[in-house]
Amino acid sequence: MNPGTARPATGTPRHPGTRPGRFARCAAALLATVSVLAGCERGSARHVPGEPASGPSGCPAAYDTARTAVARAERTDVPWNGPTTGPPAVPGKSLVYVAQTMTNPGVAGALEGVRQAARVVGWNVRVIDGGGTPAGIQAAMGQAVALRPAGVVVAGFDPGTTSQQVARAAALHIPLVGWHAVAAPGPSRRPPLFSNVTTHVQDVARVSARWIIDDARGRAGVVVFTDDSIPFAHTKSRLITAELATCRGVRVLAHENIPIPDASTRTPRETAALLSRFGRRWTHSVAINDLYFADAAPALRAAGAPGAGPPYNIGAGDGDPSAFQRINSRQYQSATVPEPLTQQGWQIVDEFNRAFSHAPASGYAAPVHVSTAGNSHGADTWEPTGYQEAYRKIWRG
Repeated sequence: MNPGTARPATGTPRHPGTRPGRFARCAAALLATVSVLAGCERGSARHVPGEPASGPSGCPAAYDTARTAVARAERTDVPWNGPTTGPPAVPGKSLVYVAQTMTNPGVAGALEGVRQAARVVGWNVRVIDGGGTPAGIQAAMGQAVALRPAGVVVAGFDPGTTSQQVARAAALHIPLVGWHAVAAPGPSRRPPLFSNVTTHVQDVARVSARWIIDDARGRAGVVVFTDDSIPFAHTKSRLITAELATCRGVRVLAHENIPIPDASTRTPRETAALLSRFGRRWTHSVAINDLYFADAAPALRAAGAPGAGPPYNIGAGDGDPSAFQRINSRQYQSATVPEPLTQQGWQIVDEFNRAFSHAPASGYAAPVHVSTAGNSHGADTWEPTGYQEAYRKIWRG
């Protein structure tokens, strides 16, 4: 492990300076005055006498498993393990990028990668924003197919909700490549996608939950933020909840179902209500997308909660620059499990090139990673090293 990712010794709190007993008192003061909360800021790490060094009595085995998994995921020296061979670039193609909503930072981040890669191979890219509503997404898909491009990107929504447009694309032999369109990476028969670009959702969910178990030393009250209208997000949140249940000292306090297009208006209100309802019991949060914490921050700040927590917040995607800014400045987010958004945009272009060349999909899925202030070194993204050079070499032939 790199020095920048060194982890505390066994039995030492991840957030320096607050004893577990004091942690509860800090959280209890969450709705009180800022001066009380200021006394909960963390200084030097200390072990509580009488607490097992291997972890709390609630789930020592799950805690040890979580520590090991998180340490592995926080490594930053993982080399490129994606495709290194494939067909050379087919010139002169056009893509339409259909966005669930461009207010979703993950959708916007993947688009940037698509645009970068398209410039390298000389393709054109057009964007149609579905606006986050079923009617808008259906209309956007209809417009995209009517343009008869070489390929259509299904970005961040379930293609099953646009079944007529998907069938029309198939009839016109227009390949579809998804970004977080279904739960699994690689080709999909139902719905018909040449490939779906994403990390393994079960890995992201598992490590997000394990980060909480590790960070809380097996004792936490957790709020889960999700958008159940998106099957991918629904699956992720259920997997997170299942992994949290492996530690009997962790309790899921609430499952907040807030559609991403409504997050900016609903999340602040729901956060204030959660603070009032749970008070000191709310120690951690996990969200299927980092944007929820951008919207929760004003309510947490208004309640006098310190930016460094509690509650300690982890995003199970997407790792956009604003999430890294919150993490690095310790403002209402402690960690993220980032999607390598730009790399995934390059992969989308590579998958289309394979489709146009009648080659099989690469099916690549980036390894799971956890970014914190301790290992990001001030960066505002995370990407696997060497991917651009690998794709350029493939496309040159």
